[in-house]
Amino acid sequence: MQRREFISASLSMLLAVPAQAAEPLDDIPIIDTHVHLFDGRRPQGAPYKGSAQWERERGGVALPSTYRPFAKPLNIVGAIEVEASPWVEDNLWVLEQMQGDPLFVGTIGDLEPEKPDFAELLDRHRKNPLFLGLRCGNLWGRRLADQLGDRRFVDGLKRLAEAQMVMDTADPSMDLLQAVLRTSDAVPNLRIVLDHLPGFDPMLQERGAYDAVLKEFGGRPHIYAKLSGVERRPVHGLAANREKLDMMLSVFGEDRVLFGSDWPNSWGRATPAEIVSLARSYFATRSRAAAEKFFWKNSLTAYRWRKRAPNQPG
Repeated sequence: MQRREFISASLSMLLAVPAQAAEPLDDIPIIDTHVHLFDGRRPQGAPYKGSAQWERERGGVALPSTYRPFAKPLNIVGAIEVEASPWVEDNLWVLEQMQGDPLFVGTIGDLEPEKPDFAELLDRHRKNPLFLGLRCGNLWGRRLADQLGDRRFVDGLKRLAEAQMVMDTADPSMDLLQAVLRTSDAVPNLRIVLDHLPGFDPMLQERGAYDAVLKEFGGRPHIYAKLSGVERRPVHGLAANREKLDMMLSVFGEDRVLFGSDWPNSWGRATPAEIVSLARSYFATRSRAAAEKFFWKNSLTAYRWRKRAPNQPG
């Protein structure tokens, strides 16, 4: 199916659904499934310090106490940290930062499944219920497509799936998305969350392959999409993003899309308030049930996090 036909068919299905009356969604609690923690002030520094604007304005520091003032006014009641360091010891550092703040319900860490000590490290980290899974993708000098050629890597992902944990991806590209399908083929019971998929714009020559990948994703119920990476200045707002969001919903449905702010990597492109506003504006014209799934219910299915505070749904 050609891209134009795919989009046309997708939009036709959406238009066939009766429009919902717009309603305020401020009372729906939000689980932010994509934030980063780091502290460039440590003696060893940090391999990542946020967007260039964040590092310049905030000194390369992002801690639970830094995030909470952004979250509370927006009714964000829970957050999942996504790794921002390839250093093994930083998995423990993140867990220690989150332990004292119940706003944080989990982390997606960084371990390399092909390494000889992976099984030991995974078993050690998963003893903490806040450790929810791993991130694999095109980052820190690694490429998922290359790693899949290593039998030890695939075996490590099988161990992750057996532990009922999740794999997030990173830095979407055409080769990464195709590698995700290969990962799904190799480890069919592994839950996979695609990070920042709406922020990926395929080149003209990639569009046929991109449509084919999306079609495959649509038929795999264990693959989820984080609707992060949408808001991008100078063009932002619902009008600029509706078509892409419609496409994501047509592919993944209401049960496999998740909210993620990408804070503070998104700082300079959009604030958490702008990102939440866009999401609420979009889901205000769909059903309230769909909004609740997107803002928090689907995160329970994808990540299986545990409630830590009375105001967190569950």
